Amino acid sequence: MTLRSITLHIRCASSVLGRFVNVRLEEEKPIFNKQRIDFSPPEKINHFAVCNNQLCMSLGKDTLLRIDLAKPDQPNQIELGRKDDSRVHKLFLDPTGSHLVISLSTSECLYLNRNTQKVRSLSRWRGHLIESVGWNKLLGTETNTGPILVGTSQGIIFEAEISASEGSLFNTNPDQYFKQVHSLEEDGRPAPVCCIEVERGPESKVVIIATTRKRLFQFVGRVAEGSEQQGFSSVFSQNQELLPSFQEFPFNMGYSEITFYTSKLRSCPKAFAWMMGNGVLYGQLDYIRPDSVLSDVQVWDYTPDIDFSFNKPISIVLTQFHFLLLLPDRVKAICTLNGQVVYEDVFPDKFGTLKKMIKDPAGGLVWIYTEKAVFRYHIQREARDVWQMYMSMNKFDLAKEYCRDRPECMDMVLAKEAEHCFQNKRYLESAKCYALTQNYFEEIALKFIEAKQDEALKEFLLKKLNHLKQSEKTQITLLVTWLTELYLNHLGLLESAEGKHGVFQETRDEFRKFLSSSKHKECLYNNRTTIYDLLASHGNVDDMVYFSVIMQDYERVISHHCQHDDYSAALEVLSKHCDEKLFYKFSPILMQHIPKKVVDAWIQMGSRLEPKKLIPALVNYSQMGSTQQVNETIRYMEFCVYQLTVTEEAIHNYLLSLYAKYKPDSLLLYLEQAGTHASYIHYDLKYTLRLCAEHGYLQACVLVYKIMELYEEAVDLALQVDVDLAKSCADLPEDDEELRKKLWLKIARHVVQEEKDVKKAMNCLSSCNLLKIEDILPFFPDFVTIDHFKEAICSSLEEYNQHIDELKQEMEEATESAKRIREDIQEMRNKYGVVENQEKCAACDFPLLNRPFYLFLCGHMFHYDCLFLEVTPHLSTYKQTKLGELQKKLAAATQTSKSRHCPAPKEKEEGGDTASLGKESAGVSREQIKSDIDDIIAFECVYCGELMIKSIDKPFIDPQKLEEEKSSWL
Repeated sequence: MTLRSITLHIRCASSVLGRFVNVRLEEEKPIFNKQRIDFSPPEKINHFAVCNNQLCMSLGKDTLLRIDLAKPDQPNQIELGRKDDSRVHKLFLDPTGSHLVISLSTSECLYLNRNTQKVRSLSRWRGHLIESVGWNKLLGTETNTGPILVGTSQGIIFEAEISASEGSLFNTNPDQYFKQVHSLEEDGRPAPVCCIEVERGPESKVVIIATTRKRLFQFVGRVAEGSEQQGFSSVFSQNQELLPSFQEFPFNMGYSEITFYTSKLRSCPKAFAWMMGNGVLYGQLDYIRPDSVLSDVQVWDYTPDIDFSFNKPISIVLTQFHFLLLLPDRVKAICTLNGQVVYEDVFPDKFGTLKKMIKDPAGGLVWIYTEKAVFRYHIQREARDVWQMYMSMNKFDLAKEYCRDRPECMDMVLAKEAEHCFQNKRYLESAKCYALTQNYFEEIALKFIEAKQDEALKEFLLKKLNHLKQSEKTQITLLVTWLTELYLNHLGLLESAEGKHGVFQETRDEFRKFLSSSKHKECLYNNRTTIYDLLASHGNVDDMVYFSVIMQDYERVISHHCQHDDYSAALEVLSKHCDEKLFYKFSPILMQHIPKKVVDAWIQMGSRLEPKKLIPALVNYSQMGSTQQVNETIRYMEFCVYQLTVTEEAIHNYLLSLYAKYKPDSLLLYLEQAGTHASYIHYDLKYTLRLCAEHGYLQACVLVYKIMELYEEAVDLALQVDVDLAKSCADLPEDDEELRKKLWLKIARHVVQEEKDVKKAMNCLSSCNLLKIEDILPFFPDFVTIDHFKEAICSSLEEYNQHIDELKQEMEEATESAKRIREDIQEMRNKYGVVENQEKCAACDFPLLNRPFYLFLCGHMFHYDCLFLEVTPHLSTYKQTKLGELQKKLAAATQTSKSRHCPAPKEKEEGGDTASLGKESAGVSREQIKSDIDDIIAFECVYCGELMIKSIDKPFIDPQKLEEEKSSWL
């Protein structure tokens, strides 16, 4: 054995040992944990009652002690105040712990409410020894009991109601009413009502269970919804016609007691146990049954050590899986599942004889008292061993329910259930259970293989696979591969068998569901080559295609369809999954066989496909294919150009070549729609020109020449087609009159020399205003008479005369305009403006006369520097540059002028004339520069002129300085 295997065995053993120790420690904790209450009663305890954490006990003859278990250090002692020899016969406490009924031996009854200290007499109850009370769990409150049932020692059942309120002036009794509703008998004589219980089932059903010494009675009826306050008389009246349902046992020990188990507070009891002379009758309560609510009834016979002569059973309490039997000196716990005594607790003699055992339904605690002491039992996890009992009874579902939180126990139950099913040849159920156990995988698999149960083996593997973790990749791979092989073997057998088509289809669906499982998708994808090999080895082509689709291996699927000439199916796969690469790969072969469907699929893909990558398929089959293929090719190219607005030159050139070869009518239409602007043209002009020339499409060639602005070539070629076409070409160079004239002369020469049509030549003169009669006369032959040109010559002479008149008129208008301008200039020289000393600059609002300023006709006045700053941002870049240069020249001229004002002494004497000339020259230069600056910045008022109008769409703050301006405002 290797070191690794030894380590693994040690780890497994440690894990099992750890689980075993935990289970043993848990089992060592007792289910029934007894605790003596630290309480020493001042007198003997006669009777005891507890409910809803409210404890009441009768001490001695006349004392009642109440304890709220939530506040055990605050007991409340009340004196009953009885002077006669009466003693407490029994205590009855309701489920809320609020109402206490005290039955006295003198056939009287007292009432005490939890919220009062006053004991009140139940006068209507006088004369009856009360043996039992059936409380109303639905209507009972802290102040009112609602209708209740009371059983007496004479077998009479009364209906009563108790209210804690003081009542009216004339009625101060707490008992509201007290009326007889039924009576019980045994052997023809009245029998004491030992116990009575009232429960409500579904659909307004009311169940009343009453017991005598040896009989158990059931009264089942319905109370209309909303009439619960009316009591239980109707239930007993419904059973008047029939004898009441009861069970009777022969032996009588003088009394009996019935107890119930309720899983939740204020819910209906689920089970019962009745202690009587022959033993304990126990079972379940089924409120659906119409006649009797008792079901699954069993009788537990008293053990031989229970002798009625000295240790008769005293009391009984029912829990979920046990009933506790109180004997004078001990407590026995009997399991209701198998009737075995599982616990026995003997009390020492020093505490005295055990008197009574009571269970508080609110907390689930069991109380036992003697005359001297009080004990309490805590019941902890009584269901922990139940699974073993259910397992031994082969009730595996119940066993699993009670060991859900104990995996080691669950594993044992599953293993036992799996083995049980296997032995009974329920192999599928056995496989499902084995898959959930920790048993060795190999042993279980071999077990099914030896039994030749492939279906069970497959079920086992599937369940095992579903419970593996994603990290267990090796195990998952093994099981997936094995299951694939099993499925394929099974499918092969079913396919060859007759009459198994339905089973075959179900198995195939199951196999495909397995292949498409999202949980194992990663494993199937990583091992898809192995799966493909298995499918191929079995010849299962359909499932191979299905698996390829799941793995998104669409290339394999499409190849399969193409190999089987199922091109439509291949295209369907392509269209469904929209893989562009697969479109480029398989389009050539598909275009060969189903061109229309292929082009439809391309169009549906739209811009997701690159048309340029589809050109190889289109070129191949448009050259050697049928007319349909060519038409479909053109259809897709037109879709690319007109719908997708593809601008790639190759696409447009290819479409033009198709038009030239197959649809010449569409060629010219396409060229016209493309327009003449370069930005709208996406085809190669030279290629198009050559293509059209090769096929003899002269009109298309003319259009291309026009786009290329080769107007002479266009006119020359157009003259071979149509003179009107040539005329439209001749008018295109609008900015070049010389070229236009030349083109029109070509047209005129063609008309005169080639067509010899003088009238049409005259029409050329009227179509182009650049041509004169003298321009086209040389083209005519000498023998042509002047009659043909008489009208044209006269028209030309009239035009010349009209032109001369227009020139004269323009000269006169120019002379008059010049005269008015001279007058305006003279008038402007004498114009002036008055500036007051309080006037301020329109820009800076400072006094105007402090610095050089400008005055405009509109009335605005600006300092020179202020106007400069206002105007500069609105100037064009050219003017800003020019203004900068003028400022530099002005500064240089000013500096030169200052230096000339301080000449050397010799210069003054010797070169006086020269200095005078230089000063005059500098002064002229400065004045000219200033004038140029004025022309720029003072051309117009910055507030009233065009600059202000042009700046209306500009923001007040420069966008580049916006953030800086924002921060300055903070």
